[in-house]
Amino acid sequence: QVQLAESGGGLVQPGGSLRLSCAASGSMFSINGMGWYRQAPGKERELVASITRSGRTNVADSVKGRFTISRDYANTVYLQMDSLKPEDTAVYYCNAEVFLIDRLREYNSWGRGTQVTVSS
Repeated sequence: QVQLAESGGGLVQPGGSLRLSCAASGSMFSINGMGWYRQAPGKERELVASITRSGRTNVADSVKGRFTISRDYANTVYLQMDSLKPEDTAVYYCNAEVFLIDRLREYNSWGRGTQVTVSS
């Protein structure tokens, strides 16, 4: 099995910055796409940003120009969040397209989420 662990959330003032990290761990797996979703109370979960295995990125219009997604060679994805606004307040979830090599099975893995609160 593969586990995703998010970190970097917290309380920040409007205009501030946070950097979220998500590390995948386990055995006998590979990861294709990765991404970040967020969900605010009473709202649907929405895609914030995604990145493919080859490094192509996509960012939602609501955060374009403020958020940047990236990944490294150790199965870790990052979300750099700048110029944060109160409306960015949500639980942010890491997502990964996981392929289990020994089971020849692909599935979508989710982290437990990390709280981001933007408030003065």
